[in-house]
Amino acid sequence: MNRDATPTPTETLRGLVERVVYHTEDTGYCILKVLPQGRREAVSLIGKAPRVVAGEQFEAEGQWEATRDYGQQFKATTLKLTRPDSSEGIVKYLGSGLIDGIGPAYAKRLVKKFGKGIFEIIENESAKLEGVEGIGKKRRQEIRESWMKQKSVHNIMLFLHQNGISSSRALRIHKTYGEEALSILTTNPYRLAQDIQGIGFKTADGIAHQMGVAEDAPERLRAGLLHVLETAASSGHCCLPEVKVAEQTIQLLGCTQQLIQPQIELLIGSDELERHALNDQAVLYLPYLRAAEQSVATAIGALTMFPAAYPKMNQEAALVSAAHETGKVLAESQQRAVKEALNHRCLIITGGPGVGKTTILRTILTILGTHKVKMTLAAPTGRAAKRLNESTGLEAKTLHRLLEYQGLGAWGRHRGNPLTGDLFVVDECSMLDTPLMAQFLSALPQGAHLLLVGDADQLPSVGPGMVLNDLISSGKVPCVHLTEIFRQAATSRIITSAHEINRGRMPDLKPQRDSDFFFLETQSAEETRDLIVQLAHLRLPAKYKFDPIQDIQVLTPMNRHSLGTHSLNEAMQAALNPAHELKYELERFQTTYRVGDKVIQTHNNYDKEVFNGDIGHIVSIETDPLKMCVRFDGDRLVEYEPGELDELQLAYALTIHKSQGSEFPCVIIPVSTQHYVLLERSLIYTAITRARKLVVLVGDPRALSMAIGKQESRKRWTGLRELL
Repeated sequence: MNRDATPTPTETLRGLVERVVYHTEDTGYCILKVLPQGRREAVSLIGKAPRVVAGEQFEAEGQWEATRDYGQQFKATTLKLTRPDSSEGIVKYLGSGLIDGIGPAYAKRLVKKFGKGIFEIIENESAKLEGVEGIGKKRRQEIRESWMKQKSVHNIMLFLHQNGISSSRALRIHKTYGEEALSILTTNPYRLAQDIQGIGFKTADGIAHQMGVAEDAPERLRAGLLHVLETAASSGHCCLPEVKVAEQTIQLLGCTQQLIQPQIELLIGSDELERHALNDQAVLYLPYLRAAEQSVATAIGALTMFPAAYPKMNQEAALVSAAHETGKVLAESQQRAVKEALNHRCLIITGGPGVGKTTILRTILTILGTHKVKMTLAAPTGRAAKRLNESTGLEAKTLHRLLEYQGLGAWGRHRGNPLTGDLFVVDECSMLDTPLMAQFLSALPQGAHLLLVGDADQLPSVGPGMVLNDLISSGKVPCVHLTEIFRQAATSRIITSAHEINRGRMPDLKPQRDSDFFFLETQSAEETRDLIVQLAHLRLPAKYKFDPIQDIQVLTPMNRHSLGTHSLNEAMQAALNPAHELKYELERFQTTYRVGDKVIQTHNNYDKEVFNGDIGHIVSIETDPLKMCVRFDGDRLVEYEPGELDELQLAYALTIHKSQGSEFPCVIIPVSTQHYVLLERSLIYTAITRARKLVVLVGDPRALSMAIGKQESRKRWTGLRELL
């Protein structure tokens, strides 16, 4: 080693950004082609910036590095970017696709007419733009709006970047708060954790810390308490014991009980929390969840007070006539269920797969249809509504669409503007959370009848509450439990295995020819993952003629680890839709999206009319301006800007929770002890019952046995049962 080697001196480089070769908003890392002052040839520069646009001026401090593959590169330790002030730079900057309504041709025209004053014109005198050929009022407004948005987003990015936070959320922050974004970021960063998907309490706490908010500041303590209850709500709880809330807040913030208790009292005093007694202990609620539970209990109580008010009919004759029309003769237990529905104002029909819920529902709807009863059908998700429509032949809507949801908590249908109809049928009721049920019941018209259909043994809702279970276990709502498996269904090992699991018993795992249920044993998580990819990519399509992307769905308990959705999606994408030089791709939020990929919408977007759980396929990625187009069911095309891609995830592998209400021709399920935290009976049961034609479990039989022996998801803190 040469001890006399002197360190490479630091240099300052200034010039123009020619081209952005690569940039990721998550970390700010970028590779740029730049033209330094006094040089004729562009050089490569590597650095970090929240955002970078071709045409900008740069000032960088750093060192030259020689690389084998790319020659000399300038590695910047600091990189500052400013708007260009040369005509050439301004044309490049405006024509980069940064601003809607301006491409390279318009950029040249604008700079030719207004010179270096163009930025000032766009911002303060945009009417003058109409003096440029091809720019009318509409394009002029588009240019100014886009410019103002870019300016705000850029300022937010700089703020986030300076505070060590990924600037990829800047667009989402701007969309949520608009022009107030920076003032909210600086005055109360804890609001971010409540309002913005993808920003957690820790991130908001990090910003607050950078800004000098003290560890024991009352606003930090209150934000921590509310965060604990919001996290509990996202795990399905409507409330938590006060002792637990305090314990979890102390753990989160690293503070003492003495500091926490006064803040709990303050939050109760300001109506931000409520304290109630449940099972002889004090529990804390976020007020909206307590109000939702009370609203559901009151509405259900009112419905169950009255008998049905359908037109008079001979039920025996009606059953015979309906059997003739549907071609289905009902067993005695099914006939009893139909009569119960005709006699009660409010009824629950529950049971597992193969017990004839659909047949009973079709018979009820056929009988009431001939008596001119006005019926409305709904389900919690788009896929569940589509299945309900296919099985009954009648129109079915999502509950959000039925209730005319307008975003930001506003609904078109409510107590003051109720729905119209005589009978309301909701399918897949295990997925109903408490706030949605409260909204739905508040919109029912006077004298309405309600029929709730679902499998109470499936996973409870993703949102807070376990409405179906609480309604059934309260004993206050008439309920038909179907247990008899009918002949055709009894030959399916998917159905018989699901019922065995539901009873807490291990299903028969011995392979059988021509079966629709298989267990393939593996020795490690890596072997499990490789076998799943091989099954989906080659073996199952070859044997069963399944389309590997459309027909086969991998369902896994969790997002993390080598058998979680992230890892499986990467492996499946590499096999089923590999990179190709002729195939566009786009990288955002640690995910690469390619044309042809299968994706899932991860939360409701009412502007785009796409909802949590909708599955689609990427049909195009455009570069000028950058956007991605996804085709969802019913040939609906939806466009996404790069900053909106945190609403999408790859969907070759989904969590079992996300699959609720859906059905797939073939389902592959990894079963591993690495998922032991989440493994439990209703999870496996739900996954298996998502398959129509084939289920393949891959992994460790011990993990399956552990899951069947555990019933964790039934343990939720809710007060609905007691209120009923």
